[in-house]
Amino acid sequence: MTPENRAAYWKANVRLLAILLFIWFVVSYGLGIILVEPLNEFQLGGYPLGFWFAQQGSIYAFLVLIFVYASAMNRLDKKFDVHE
Repeated sequence: MTPENRAAYWKANVRLLAILLFIWFVVSYGLGIILVEPLNEFQLGGYPLGFWFAQQGSIYAFLVLIFVYASAMNRLDKKFDVHE
């Protein structure tokens, strides 16, 4: 792998991580803490939506992001020919 390809691979990897961490931050901190009061006006399964995001939503979002990361990294590895 050339140094240019290595740098491009690393840049794409860091960009993907930054995007996924931002999404996780918005879901867990933004929806679970900052916007909890406006979200509590809505119900999900009999519970206020803000409470749901604080207790369950951020966990589900994290699990989805794990699978998204694995899939995106597989595509990225194939693109840069570093897959197994």
